[in-house]
Amino acid sequence: MSVVVAVGLLALFTFLPGLEARASIPLAFFNSSVRAALGLPAAVAVCFACNLFVGMLTYSLMGPFVQALRRWGWFERKVWPAFARTQHKLHPYVERYGEWGLAVFIGVPLPGTGAYTGAFGAFLLGMNRRKFAIANLVGVLIACVAVSAVCLLAEKGVVAPDSLLRRILLNEHVRS
Repeated sequence: MSVVVAVGLLALFTFLPGLEARASIPLAFFNSSVRAALGLPAAVAVCFACNLFVGMLTYSLMGPFVQALRRWGWFERKVWPAFARTQHKLHPYVERYGEWGLAVFIGVPLPGTGAYTGAFGAFLLGMNRRKFAIANLVGVLIACVAVSAVCLLAEKGVVAPDSLLRRILLNEHVRS
């Protein structure tokens, strides 16, 4: 596998909503072709950079997307007032916990969290671009470190041989 194909594959997995670094880093760890083409540090760096880009791109596109929707009367009358009320009510909490609360939300590698949902939430809550960029950077770093640590533990055999995590990451089946 060439370097370009390996980078493209990692980027593709990172750009899939709901997967992001949770899928691309294990791919980098446990796919021998990707690992051979890039090496582990470079592969994880690609996953990190792509995940950062996902968050910033999503956040940047939310404004134009919502503005396009607001041109339709039904959205402006029915949906936008609810968004505006939510932003107004939650703004004090965003100011209080700010980017650090969002960073934890982005960084926890669980379903429903990540850069996509963090960017969407930051936009709806009215967080400014600079605060979101900090939260995205810290959150993606947390997620990448956490997923890399679990992968490293599985690779080194620290994770029990019959565990679900090992079967998922290493595609091993329990033999009876």
